[in-house]
Amino acid sequence: MLKCLIYVSVTFLFMVSCGSAAQQQYKSHSVEKGETVYSIAKQYNISEETIYNLNPDSRNELKVNSVLIIPSNSAISSGTNKNDYRDHRVKKKETLYGIAQLYNVSADDIKKLNKELYSRGLRKGERLLIPASIVNQNSSSTSGSTLPGTQQYTVKPKETKFGIARKFGISLTELEVLNPDLGEGLKVGSTIIVPDQSVIESAEIDEENFQYYEVKPKEGFYRLKIKFGLSEEEIIALNPYAKDGLKEGMILKLPKEEATISQDDISVINLENRIDNKKMKTVALMLPFRLMRTADSTQNDQESLKKDPTLRVALDFYSGALMAAEFAKDKGISVTMNVYDTEKSDSKVASIISKSEFKNVDAVIGPLLQKNVEKASEMLRSEKIPVFSPLSNRDMAMNDNLFQTLPTDAVLQKTMIRYLRQHSSGKNIIIISDTKRAKQREMIQAAIPTAKTVSPRGSGYVSANDISAVADGTSENWVILESDNPVLVSSAVNVLAAMPSNYKIRLFTLNRNEAYEWHEVSSTRLAKLNFTFPSVNKNIAEDDPNPFLISYKNKYGVLPNRYAIRGFDVTYDVLLRLASEKDIYDAILPESETVYIENKFRYEKSNTEGYCNEAAYILKYNDDLKFEIVE
Repeated sequence: MLKCLIYVSVTFLFMVSCGSAAQQQYKSHSVEKGETVYSIAKQYNISEETIYNLNPDSRNELKVNSVLIIPSNSAISSGTNKNDYRDHRVKKKETLYGIAQLYNVSADDIKKLNKELYSRGLRKGERLLIPASIVNQNSSSTSGSTLPGTQQYTVKPKETKFGIARKFGISLTELEVLNPDLGEGLKVGSTIIVPDQSVIESAEIDEENFQYYEVKPKEGFYRLKIKFGLSEEEIIALNPYAKDGLKEGMILKLPKEEATISQDDISVINLENRIDNKKMKTVALMLPFRLMRTADSTQNDQESLKKDPTLRVALDFYSGALMAAEFAKDKGISVTMNVYDTEKSDSKVASIISKSEFKNVDAVIGPLLQKNVEKASEMLRSEKIPVFSPLSNRDMAMNDNLFQTLPTDAVLQKTMIRYLRQHSSGKNIIIISDTKRAKQREMIQAAIPTAKTVSPRGSGYVSANDISAVADGTSENWVILESDNPVLVSSAVNVLAAMPSNYKIRLFTLNRNEAYEWHEVSSTRLAKLNFTFPSVNKNIAEDDPNPFLISYKNKYGVLPNRYAIRGFDVTYDVLLRLASEKDIYDAILPESETVYIENKFRYEKSNTEGYCNEAAYILKYNDDLKFEIVE
């Protein structure tokens, strides 16, 4: 009995101390013999869950003479008065944040009246006691005002509903509750309501490599690992706010699923052994010679070559393409090559295609410039004539007849990251990256969550202390350097090369750019670090007894440069594909790779339209300061 009196006293003190704050919205009920939570709830016209929330011990046992806290009659109403409390039944997909915004209160206010929400999430069908709104009707309807805990937000370019919900740590449903008129899309410059605090900096993601995913009910890290093959650490590396656990409706950034073709499934084929269609092949070669602007004299020709690098590239490419046609004829393939001068003009390209007979053309190689090749593929799209872009590696306006023969930067990055991920076991991975390459750093972290990061100092360099703080003297250190800043690249190379001999260090990058050619960056030190990088082509040695090199030097008196070799590789591959099948589209085999002098080709369907070359090399500097094929 004494224990019961103490419990009543404590409960009474609690009610007295809280009475003024709650404005006497509660009363007590002494449990009588035979009463149950159900009968008491029915007596006061409230839900059982409300009693449980206010009296957690009542879930275990309801004792006679124990005192329960019960909402007073004024605390439960139909909700027509702005000062009334409400009884809310939780619906499917509702969240605490969304309910709080619906009733113009804070989530913490709801938790105070429903204490079990401090230790668990919402349950569908349960009833919650909702406190009165702290914003009166007049102020809530004032133009330009926001709800408690929210702010107005201006939509920026490239931002989506998924991205904004992710940025502020809410679900799409909660975003739509805050903005009932949101609609399907977002307009740049429009103003919406969002929480007053964000959980990440940016609402944008790299859509080429990542996707948004909305967490489903009862979905945890284990289920996502089964679904996407990503560990908990990998998911948290991309979504730091998920470290406290996944919640229904949470928006995650995840890597896009890679193509089903694995590296092990890819085989090298020799199309010379598959020549089956030897009928005449007509190829249109479109290059920017600008013959109308070139004078007749040899002296002026030489001046034109010096002033116009595009002309030099076109002539070199053309010389390699002619050699490819000769090699094809030696294999029994009949070739007619029609050459057109595009004059570096898209209007000239349009004029050539309009005036010339292209219906019987089997393939078009060129033009060189991106806008011109896009124009050609668009005009020839209806005829399904394949157009091969020889030299552009930028994102293009793809058509279903356009072939991008040069691997893009995205392909090179994907190739390098795949290699790093497959071979990183047992290695100490270190990323050195500046802010311009933050996207690449994120991609690496997603693939290798255990990677350590080093940020350059204020002046854009790294010191020996920065590296030694994260380096491991007992295992191999793989350092991935992401920057196009010569100062950062040179300082990193110098520091890494000068590390004590007990540190085994190898240097990588996703993009070997001009910074690595800077005079302060030593080739000897790069070789010492086994500098490894992705490349669209390999380098063939001058003394290689390749028939093409020998034939080219015999014909032109010099060895071919990379553009002449590219002209040969692209053209020879196109001719062999035409000769191996009745239709060139049938000769696109995603699991097969063709390899020539310096370039290789494996076309896959683009995410939009057309075909992209997914074949790339991984090279490294060896001790002889030459490039060695790693993969």
